[in-house]
Amino acid sequence: MARNSRSILSRPAPPPDLTVVYGDHPDHVADIRRAPGPSKGLVVFFHGGFWRHAYDRSHVGPLATALAADGFMVATPEYRRTGAKGGGWPGTFDDVAAAVRRVPPLVADALGPQPRVILAGHSAGGHLALWAAAGLVRDGFPLAGVVGLAPVADLREAYRLDLDGGAVAALLGGAPGEYPDRYDVADPASLLPIRARQVLCHGSRDVQVPVEISIRYAAAARNAGDDVVLRQWADVDHFDLIDPESLAWPDVLAAFALLAPPEPRPLG
Repeated sequence: MARNSRSILSRPAPPPDLTVVYGDHPDHVADIRRAPGPSKGLVVFFHGGFWRHAYDRSHVGPLATALAADGFMVATPEYRRTGAKGGGWPGTFDDVAAAVRRVPPLVADALGPQPRVILAGHSAGGHLALWAAAGLVRDGFPLAGVVGLAPVADLREAYRLDLDGGAVAALLGGAPGEYPDRYDVADPASLLPIRARQVLCHGSRDVQVPVEISIRYAAAARNAGDDVVLRQWADVDHFDLIDPESLAWPDVLAAFALLAPPEPRPLG
């Protein structure tokens, strides 16, 4: 029987070591999983699901558990999503901006300072990680970099392709022609250069977020002066990248290792 890669969306995981609260809304929480020994750094990982309320942080529990076993402290924030009150523009972005600024100090208070902070995410969460990185770097936050797993890195292109049946329009309230200012400030492709080190991972068999989005974004980011690596694999689909049981998982771990070596080294 062929493996169903979507099974990761409902696979149970061990509970987090603790959950921190970063704001007033019930979704303003982040699950924390700690490394068994010295930490390589804190990964703040945003889940995907095309920003929709139907998907929450529980489906990246296996990924967070596996990253922690590999030596990372891992925080998986929740945030308001479309289809529920407060989600979409601007609530989703307000939550993510708050999470990336408040969760690392909360982790430091509870479990000790971390040697570096890496933003990461899958699919729509990859978009949010890239977007948040631009703001953090602009504000002088010492960010190690971003790992984007099949990220929706270009919102205008994602709107043109009508990914997940209107997901981008639901997030931003309409089309680029209706709300150009929103797209200008919410789209990583419009914020280049982000001025953070970026490692993008994408499978050629991805039908949810076509790999061409990452190819085009990486080229534009490099042309703008950003330090970007794109890892592209055949026979890897959208969900393989968040599944520790997939054949792609060692390559995903290697992507994180590029941003958390014993000493910084050039990407490539």
